[in-house]
Amino acid sequence: MMAQNDSVLLVYFSRAGENWNMKNGNEVGPIERGNTAVRTWIQGLNVPKQMQKMDITIGGVTQAATLVDNSATQALVTCLQNNDVTVTLNSSGGFEIWGALGFSLPTSDEQITAQPGDIILYNGSNICMFYGSNSWSYTRLGHIDSLTESELRTFLHAGESNISVTLSLSHTATEVSNVQSDKGQSTKVLRNGQLFIERNGETYTIEGKRL
Repeated sequence: MMAQNDSVLLVYFSRAGENWNMKNGNEVGPIERGNTAVRTWIQGLNVPKQMQKMDITIGGVTQAATLVDNSATQALVTCLQNNDVTVTLNSSGGFEIWGALGFSLPTSDEQITAQPGDIILYNGSNICMFYGSNSWSYTRLGHIDSLTESELRTFLHAGESNISVTLSLSHTATEVSNVQSDKGQSTKVLRNGQLFIERNGETYTIEGKRL
């Protein structure tokens, strides 16, 4: 399994013989027969980078978060490819909910003033989600998207204990499909359910624009 963290699409593949499989195990078919592999093709495309998304579910409510790109989030994404992670967090200090992840992630600690919505790794094995502000030596993981401070307090169950929190990869992942025919090969990449990139022979189309 490899993570294309330096590619635009953050597509996850495994290879078995001449077939490549997405993270969910769905075979996308043979895409390398003496030609460039689709992963090399994707890496070579000069398109803007797409940030990795993670879903956070608390009490049946799910909010998206955008992850930063560092060794901690890369390891977290690898873990979430296998299974969702459910943790029990508790309110602390009037500014966060936090608790043990159950495993350790690489650290790159720096002095950070965490802000409402920030997701932080503390001491390598604890996850903190902020509805207030605090300064400490942390590793930044990401930020919960598009919630006000009041909405964050509600979503994170501020002030409560034993809060069940489930982390999962966003379901708006990139999908790849491959079609073989007597006339050649066409590889399509979908992002958020929409056709993003298509390769047909040596013709490349990105978001409907032919290169």
